[in-house]
Amino acid sequence: MQTSSEVRRYWLPPRVVGADLEVPLITGGTAAYANLDHAASAPCLEKVALAVNELLPWYASVHRGAGLASTVCTGIYEDSRDVVRRFAGAETDAAVVYTRNTTDAMNLLAHAVPAGTAVLCFGSDHHAALLPWRDARLLPMPESPEDALVLLDDALSGCPAGHRLVVLTGVSNVTGEVWPVAELAAAARRHGARTVLDAAQLAAHLPLRMAEWGIDWAALSGHKIYAPFGAGALVGRGDWLQKADPYLAGGGAASQVGEVAGRLAVDWHNVPERHEAGTPNVVGVHALAVACEVLSGCGWAEVAAHEEALLKRLRSGLDAIPGVRLLSMWGPAGRSVGATSLIVDGTDAALLAAVLSAEHGIGVRAGAFCARPATRALVRAAGAGPEGNALRASIGLGTTPAHVDRLIAAIGSIVRTGPQRKFEAVDGAWFPVPDPRPPIGIAHGRMAERAAALR
Repeated sequence: MQTSSEVRRYWLPPRVVGADLEVPLITGGTAAYANLDHAASAPCLEKVALAVNELLPWYASVHRGAGLASTVCTGIYEDSRDVVRRFAGAETDAAVVYTRNTTDAMNLLAHAVPAGTAVLCFGSDHHAALLPWRDARLLPMPESPEDALVLLDDALSGCPAGHRLVVLTGVSNVTGEVWPVAELAAAARRHGARTVLDAAQLAAHLPLRMAEWGIDWAALSGHKIYAPFGAGALVGRGDWLQKADPYLAGGGAASQVGEVAGRLAVDWHNVPERHEAGTPNVVGVHALAVACEVLSGCGWAEVAAHEEALLKRLRSGLDAIPGVRLLSMWGPAGRSVGATSLIVDGTDAALLAAVLSAEHGIGVRAGAFCARPATRALVRAAGAGPEGNALRASIGLGTTPAHVDRLIAAIGSIVRTGPQRKFEAVDGAWFPVPDPRPPIGIAHGRMAERAAALR
């Protein structure tokens, strides 16, 4: 009989599309692409791509057609709600409303929040969790997970009577640090507040347990969990959503449309159809559901062990390079998943990312990661300038130890000797000059044209 350690030793992550991708280098030749930008958009799982290809011959309108293909697509679309509900660990009667992504899901809930609701957010959250709300109260970046509980408890104690909503983040978009979701949700409940969880960065790395944690809503994106076909979901309570006007008014949201005294008279559907006007993205929803099934079935303990080993390897290697500073809210003692951000003394993060791509075939992200207040504060705390930009490397099921080692070696080389070729900035982005790589598609062709203007 195999022990759990033996099972884990021989466990292989599900394969992703693009695992064998070769990219051209400006130094000549090609390199196997090292995708270390999973936190922005994770690559497509091969099983998801296969499922999408199987559906495409049957692709037809949902809820609108009498043909067999429409019936099949309608069944796939509706059955997927149960899959997503289970993946989120939600109550069996939780609503599942399909959206484009986490940002769209958060905006849907913000649309449904009753007037006068006191909304509390941490200022260190992603823009998707910060920007949709009207007059949200911002809490400062906590100094520790325990401090987050104190800050929230104090803020809720000072809230006026009435509806209250606390916006929580599962995992930091900047640092990969895991927030104490269950404890924060319990603190919110003690004050009679509801909670919504931005699960975009959490859902690919750790299991969601909405019911266990006492979370009222969770928002997630397919493109973060290896299903990049344009679907996301808002999962949770239906009462506020049911009382709100449709998020979008149009076909599918109305059960009856008539005319009374020269004016439209409309009866709206119940949730979830109430907020899903227009032809639904059945392909994206099917991809999302398949990704949920694959992640749930491949073993969360194995996923965690795989990623923890890679993240430890990544951070220890980067930490040993002179001039590299890793960003963190709470220091190395806390749990992190998926991502790490850094700055390099004297080097623009955008230039570093461009060199890693053009000379080493490594994909990372530079900037503020749609979490500008958090990134700016962390960069300043690390002793860098006020621009608030950093470089983020993020891992997932498609990451190998060889990818991590290449990144560490490449950054070490750039720190020691600089880029091998000349780079110049155009509108804040860096490009190699000249760029001998052949144009690949429209986007790369346009990039090459902009770089050519510098020659």
